Amino acid sequence: MSAEIPIYDPELLTKYNLGERHETLKEDESLCVRFLELLGELTEVGNISEKQFQEQFEFMKNSHGTYYCTVIIDTIKDRVVGASTLLMERKFIRGCALRARLEDVVVSPNYRGKQLGKCIVEILTNLGRTLGAYKMTLDCKDSMIPFYESLGYAKEPGNSNTLSIRYAASSNPEPKL
Repeated sequence: MSAEIPIYDPELLTKYNLGERHETLKEDESLCVRFLELLGELTEVGNISEKQFQEQFEFMKNSHGTYYCTVIIDTIKDRVVGASTLLMERKFIRGCALRARLEDVVVSPNYRGKQLGKCIVEILTNLGRTLGAYKMTLDCKDSMIPFYESLGYAKEPGNSNTLSIRYAASSNPEPKL
């Protein structure tokens, strides 16, 4: 893997002055391993090979402004300590508008309480607005609702629940696209 290919142009964050403690996810084996380890603090990651990661990274990078994976790095310890992904969904409604979605917000347990979660959520929330989204949504555990409300997110009256269906793990994880 090349060490300097970002998943999206990091100048986007600088151009719109969206924050300073950030970096885009890069095609860098060491960074990728550390990123996956951090995601393991949030949910089950599974056993992902370097090849699988690289294929997923390339797909996301080449998805024309859909995925904005962003990480926070402790540069002294060279650790990924925070991460989140902004997804930009293209809609037919509202004149073919964009809807932003915040996913996989996570901060390493040893770094919680240092405003890093707030930092990454604010950066990606502002990025979603800057990219032209008409709204941004997220799902979270009930215990996290006050955190997101403190950052301006609100439950939508009459639509405050998220429903989902989970599929059994498949022996063939290849997407049917």
